[in-house]
Amino acid sequence: MESNAVTSADVLFVLLGAIMILAMHAGFAFLELGTVRRKNQVNALVKIMVDFAVSTIAYFFIGYGIAYGVHFFAGAETLAQKNGYSLVKFFFLLTFAAAIPAIVSGGIAERAKFNPQIAATFLLVGFVYPFFEGIAWNQAYGIQAWLKAAFGEEFHDFAGSVVVHAMGGWIGLVAVLMLGARRGRYHKDGGISAHPPSSIPFLALGAWVLTVGWFGFNVMSAQMLDKISGLVVMNSLMAMVGGTLAALIAGKNDPGFVHNGPLAGLVAVCAGSDIMHPLGALATGAVAGASFVYLFTLTQNRWKIDDVLGVWPLHGLCGAWGGIAAGIFGAKALGGMGGVAFMSQLTGTLLGIAIAVLGSLTVYGLLKKAFGLRLDAEAEFNGADLSIHKISSTAERETLW
Repeated sequence: MESNAVTSADVLFVLLGAIMILAMHAGFAFLELGTVRRKNQVNALVKIMVDFAVSTIAYFFIGYGIAYGVHFFAGAETLAQKNGYSLVKFFFLLTFAAAIPAIVSGGIAERAKFNPQIAATFLLVGFVYPFFEGIAWNQAYGIQAWLKAAFGEEFHDFAGSVVVHAMGGWIGLVAVLMLGARRGRYHKDGGISAHPPSSIPFLALGAWVLTVGWFGFNVMSAQMLDKISGLVVMNSLMAMVGGTLAALIAGKNDPGFVHNGPLAGLVAVCAGSDIMHPLGALATGAVAGASFVYLFTLTQNRWKIDDVLGVWPLHGLCGAWGGIAAGIFGAKALGGMGGVAFMSQLTGTLLGIAIAVLGSLTVYGLLKKAFGLRLDAEAEFNGADLSIHKISSTAERETLW
């Protein structure tokens, strides 16, 4: 709810948060760039950039209105009132919404058609994501009031463990399953072809950019300067460290796991970063870091789910853990601030997952039937979605890609 006491300092505060999260999209890009094979690097970069642009249009014209009942079809003089706070708040919340396709992008990398995925981005950011966003953050449809009446407290998700990350991860899982594995990844005899990261330095750069930007993601979720909390800073730091060390140990020093560990911890702490004790945040991050290593290995090797960046274990499952962890470590009995109920957290988390799965099934199911989702064999082999990057010769393609 917007305050009547908004100042220019609040505008700057939220703007800086929006800029930090916008920079995180570079982190998404470089994390994907370093993980996919070299022939797919250009396509990954183009996809992340265009996804953000399409997300902006979808959220401006449709999504923001669904979530908050706000539109921008008034004169500029009206929009600029209170130093334009409502405009920078839109920018800030847009960067959260645009994280959904950025998350999905990492899971479906290297075999998805460009144009159907852009259409999916528009539909997900315009309709699916804001539907749950409005429930969790704007009291829509009376769900929060029902949770409070039933369990004593509303569903609490301060910075989006469930609203952003779990939703993005579960949407991504549905898309990955609909697409199927990359050609040649799994063999009929049970063998698995290794597709190692193309660049550990780029992967590490992406992880560092995301980690730094996450302090804007979490801290600036206060949305007003006088509501800023050093507890959020400390909890974000401790969860990041817990995730890193747990992934280091569980992943046996694997650099890919080490650089995803802090991200797992930060995903998980978003929901309760404003109410946990730092030791609770450390434990939350550690569980997330270890869980990511175990579940990424399980999905890739045993279940043969070709989730390229591991977005389901990283965002979908660690995000769900974060929603539940807020109800555990946010409790006063474990040193937290209180004001949370475990059953509200569990119910809200499961509701977010259900909306994500049903929404993704609808969006990708319709697009698959209408246009198809996968590249043809030649385009996938050459590492190019030919609808966006037409190269005249094989030699030139190999040079550029």
